[in-house]
Amino acid sequence: MASKLAYVRPDNTEEALQFLEDHGHETRIVAGGTDILVDLRAGEIDPAYLMDISRLDSLKDIAIVEEGLFIGAGVTLTEIQCSSLILELVPALHKCTFTFGSRQIRNVATIGGNAANASPSGDTIPPMIVHEGIALIRNRQGERKVSVEDLASGPYKSTVGPDEIIAGFILQPSRGMSDFQKIGRRKSLSVSRMSMAFAAERDANRAISFIRLALGACTPTPRRMAQAETFLLGKKIDEEILLEGAGLMAKEMIEVTGRRPSTVYKEEAVKGLFMRMLYPLKDHF
Repeated sequence: MASKLAYVRPDNTEEALQFLEDHGHETRIVAGGTDILVDLRAGEIDPAYLMDISRLDSLKDIAIVEEGLFIGAGVTLTEIQCSSLILELVPALHKCTFTFGSRQIRNVATIGGNAANASPSGDTIPPMIVHEGIALIRNRQGERKVSVEDLASGPYKSTVGPDEIIAGFILQPSRGMSDFQKIGRRKSLSVSRMSMAFAAERDANRAISFIRLALGACTPTPRRMAQAETFLLGKKIDEEILLEGAGLMAKEMIEVTGRRPSTVYKEEAVKGLFMRMLYPLKDHF
């Protein structure tokens, strides 16, 4: 840890962006601190400045906007869990909060911090991907938009620049069914060993008209599973179709990761998680 680590707390977003323009390469941002403080204590990072943006009101909004549902990067997991708007419009994201760490962690961990940390097991990322999430990233020169799937270039490697902050996310409301589930070493306080989210819609003939599937934790970065999506699109769901879709999803996961000692387990776990989550589409959707 730096011998003279300085703590900075800007009063507003513009002040934060100005500081990052001047000192971004020497600064680590604290949104909730649940990851960065662990890294500091472990000596894995050595910044000159910690900039705390957790109290910036401009990052705390949850609102319906023209483009979809806006969730500020500073919104905590507890605030997501307590939001009736998020429950109604993006239920997969709402559900992921119930298995996210402890209550104490959820009270301070933020959606922006979870995404920016770029952990393969970040629980908010697969739900945002299936709700077609777009991250709004700002610096002093303006704002750019990046799909949530592209926020990470690799494990723990964010594409957010040293002079930038995530201002928030735009998610597309679900008009059908969506869900999130994960597999961990235990039922609570568990880091994901595998996670999955999906969102789906049907047409008047009960064929799949929209489908998004995303895996987390078992690939280098959370990502959509395009082969299974393409296969399911336009089909009426029955058990045979689901089994074939599960196999395609496992196949694509292996294509991404390559075969490893853990693949024997992960291949069957992906299939099982897929069937558990999508089986309700057969009869109840």
